[in-house]
Amino acid sequence: MKTTLQGKGLYKVFDDTEVLKGIDIAVQEGEFVAVMGQSGSGKSTLLYNISGMDRITKGEILFDSEDIAGHDDEKMSHIRLQKMGFIFQQSHLLRTLSIKDNVVLPGFKAGQKSREEVVAQAEALIERTGIAHIADHDIKKVSGGQLQRAAICRALINQPEILFADEPTGALNSSATREIMDIINEENAKGTAVMMVTHDAKVAARADRVIFLADGKITDEINLGKYSKEQCAARESRMMRWLEEQGL
Repeated sequence: MKTTLQGKGLYKVFDDTEVLKGIDIAVQEGEFVAVMGQSGSGKSTLLYNISGMDRITKGEILFDSEDIAGHDDEKMSHIRLQKMGFIFQQSHLLRTLSIKDNVVLPGFKAGQKSREEVVAQAEALIERTGIAHIADHDIKKVSGGQLQRAAICRALINQPEILFADEPTGALNSSATREIMDIINEENAKGTAVMMVTHDAKVAARADRVIFLADGKITDEINLGKYSKEQCAARESRMMRWLEEQGL
């Protein structure tokens, strides 16, 4: 299987403190990897650095077999726009734009398709995620779950090879969490790789593989295989037992 993303010997230093300590990690094509660990373990730092949103102190980051660790800001921004998608705990949608306009904006900026094609892609995503009825709404007038659906549409508008998610359900209730994770699992089933940071065992149980970080190092991992709703309860129970072994 082709490797979509690989980090080799990743170190990150903040103010003389090592936050990442020689991490080796790979995400295969179409794989869903979740990252867990206690607060301060380096989870979000790993995600931000391996995606190029922050600069790694030392190590290699291979994306499409190319080392992107040394790319300048302009080249890295271009790669993130065209080949990566991002979802955060907060939607970070632009308050001056409607839901639909927020979704199409990255597509226009990428310049890979005509405006008509981008709009058609956005409308298909908005319909698929169940927010077509609020497409023209101001973002201040919709629910948190609807905002996250819009954020997913925005992240997918350029059909990324990998989707990065940092606590994507952290601000949502249990019902909205299930809905958002259903969408992420559906996208993963279509072949988009996913790397997600979460503190929620039920959310992590949706992943193919879960990695545990402690003090800036990978200390363990568990392979769950592809998610199915029929196996949901069993996967969650297995996750809880594994996390107890990690001291969570």
